[in-house]
Amino acid sequence: MPNTEDIALISHLIRRGGFGAPRTEINEHAERGYDATVEWLLDPDSEPEVDTASLYRYHPDAERPFRLANGMEWLYRMVTTQRPLEEKMALFWHQVFATGENKVESVYEIAQQIQMFREHGLGNYRELLLSLAQNPAVLYWLDNQENHKRAPNENWGRELMELFSMGIGNYTEKDVYEASRAFTGWAFDTKIHWLLWGPHLWNYEFHAEDHDATDKTLFGHSGNLDGTDVIDLIVQQPSCHVFIARHLYNFFVADEPQVPAWPIEPPRDPEAIRDICGVFVNSDYNLKPVLRAIFTSDFFKEASFKRVRNPAEVFAGTLRVTGSFPEPHPGWENISLEPSYMGQQLYDPPSVEGWHTGHEWINSGAFVQRVNFMADQLGDASLPGVQDIIRRIASSNGKGMSPDQLVDGCLEQMGPLQVKDSTRRELIDFVQSETDQISWHNGDYEKGADVTCKVLALITGTREYQFG
Repeated sequence: MPNTEDIALISHLIRRGGFGAPRTEINEHAERGYDATVEWLLDPDSEPEVDTASLYRYHPDAERPFRLANGMEWLYRMVTTQRPLEEKMALFWHQVFATGENKVESVYEIAQQIQMFREHGLGNYRELLLSLAQNPAVLYWLDNQENHKRAPNENWGRELMELFSMGIGNYTEKDVYEASRAFTGWAFDTKIHWLLWGPHLWNYEFHAEDHDATDKTLFGHSGNLDGTDVIDLIVQQPSCHVFIARHLYNFFVADEPQVPAWPIEPPRDPEAIRDICGVFVNSDYNLKPVLRAIFTSDFFKEASFKRVRNPAEVFAGTLRVTGSFPEPHPGWENISLEPSYMGQQLYDPPSVEGWHTGHEWINSGAFVQRVNFMADQLGDASLPGVQDIIRRIASSNGKGMSPDQLVDGCLEQMGPLQVKDSTRRELIDFVQSETDQISWHNGDYEKGADVTCKVLALITGTREYQFG
């Protein structure tokens, strides 16, 4: 039988490598063992894909979305997937390679980009970067459609290096210009607005007649360079290795400073960044070995509850634990809007920089929204996941519980979670204001369940629980 330490470590792994899970699933992973669970996360093909056909049957718009509300398809995947790391990596790359519907004006094209991240996000970084450079949504988002042989547009070349691969300060203006020349002719077929013809496919095209085939010099290398050569040179730069390592650390381990501050703010854990860089380079830029090294490292195992969860993680994690909306329920249309109320509109990051993360997810409006959402879900005794939590707490001492025993039981089921003594004392005082003794006998079970739900709802508002 797994001990509390094993459960806590597996819960941490599943929160970071996925979106969390109910205790029954956590126990199954703990029985399997930590290293075996890491390998399970890294092998999504061992599990079936999400049955999106059922979702499309009840929500036809989700298949060919034409408005932001239809982000429900991705959220539905996050909540129901048996391949959690696949969806988590898609979310990671959406943050790094931010592309927004506000300019692209085609949710369907953004969704196609997310599918690319889903398929290749655990693969080779160089190949992913090449696929991105041929993705119509990002080519339009960063104006490469306007990048011509006789009039280079530097937007894509600049952002490729500044925000997608190397970080500001690690290239020159000359590098930007030369890279932009190398990407001339990388375009796509005609963009037709969805208001005229509905969702439609855009297709990458290479326009040879518009490509600058003369010599260029980039990072000290000269020749008739094209976009593929630019990417090959970028992934060899040490600054690229550090840039990706810091993003991975920030997303999977602990909150880093915001990306624009990286040129002047050192990494939170320089040794961890060096370790990640080493594996990244030695694996020829393949992501699975890097993630394996992260998940099995001491710095990862010691980083439990040191990262603020983003709204998509809050949403998916809460619904996975409570068992709410496990099927294509009509309520998906409305509940899928919740992450946007918390400050994260999927498919539409605020800029090419993506969302600011960490503590910046917590502000007066967003914090109230996320706590209310969590409290409403975990305070609902009709949900199967909440019922399971109540049964587990009740079975730990069927004869009855004191207020402190109930609070400790709730904290154990919600993490296991350690809170400050003052926070624990306030939770105990609340229970004492409701009752002096929790009884789980048949006639008293409903009262005990009601108090338990109230405690679970209060725990969602604690500082500790907001960190995942």
